[in-house]
Amino acid sequence: MDAGARFPSSLSPSRASDFTTCPLLFRFRSIDRRPEEPSAVAVRGTVIHRALETLFDLPAAQRTPEEAERLAHAAFEELEESEPEAAATLRTGPDGAPELAAEPLLASYFHLEDPRRLEPHARELEVTALVEPDFRLRGFIDRVDRAPDGRIRIVDYKTGRSPSAGFEAKAMFQMRFYALAWWRMSGEAPALLQLMYLSDRSVIRYEPDESDLRATERRILALRDAIERAADAERFEATPSRLCDWCSHRAVCPAWGGEPPPLPPRSEWPTSSSRSSQPEISE
Repeated sequence: MDAGARFPSSLSPSRASDFTTCPLLFRFRSIDRRPEEPSAVAVRGTVIHRALETLFDLPAAQRTPEEAERLAHAAFEELEESEPEAAATLRTGPDGAPELAAEPLLASYFHLEDPRRLEPHARELEVTALVEPDFRLRGFIDRVDRAPDGRIRIVDYKTGRSPSAGFEAKAMFQMRFYALAWWRMSGEAPALLQLMYLSDRSVIRYEPDESDLRATERRILALRDAIERAADAERFEATPSRLCDWCSHRAVCPAWGGEPPPLPPRSEWPTSSSRSSQPEISE
């Protein structure tokens, strides 16, 4: 990275969430690129997302719960080959079968909508949109639907539970982020944002307008400025919370008596804040 370049040059919803949750977590993931232990929850989310993505490769009449479960097992087998350590987090039962727990999550999906009646416009769509000359938004959208009249719906699957009252706005930030990227890419504002929570069969919907998207853009640019200030000062502070119980970096976190490794020289920082070019699954 050019030592004089602004940082970050791009931002994804996941990395934006990291910084607002804990700037030190952002540093560990975006600058240090410290490895993390794979979690069963995240791995299961990856498998379910893959099954729901490939379900729409089938003819409409074949999009059944049985086929979806078959696709989930196929996705797990692919993961075993590509990332055996991650796949191993889903413990095997007495018969050696993976404990995917896919059936109840997929049953919830079929309770919420009938995939035989849908033909998505796009699935696992990579979006990237320039919002300033040296800064762009990045991400992967689970599904984009286009209605016969041209209206766009952006859909995201969550394998966890829906947020409690008062936290819906935080959950919807990711969707507004995607809506902004879509708007800047295509010139059309999505008509509907839809979060589908499979653990408790609930759906959160929001109809954005251009004023919402402009406000989201201002918020993201302010966040980018905050990250840049932390980078220029080389200070990414820890923010302890209940989420620390699941953090892979507690051993080197000063909030828990650890000592962070030295910050790499700025010339060695990645040019982008995204950890990888692959979709980041939100459970």
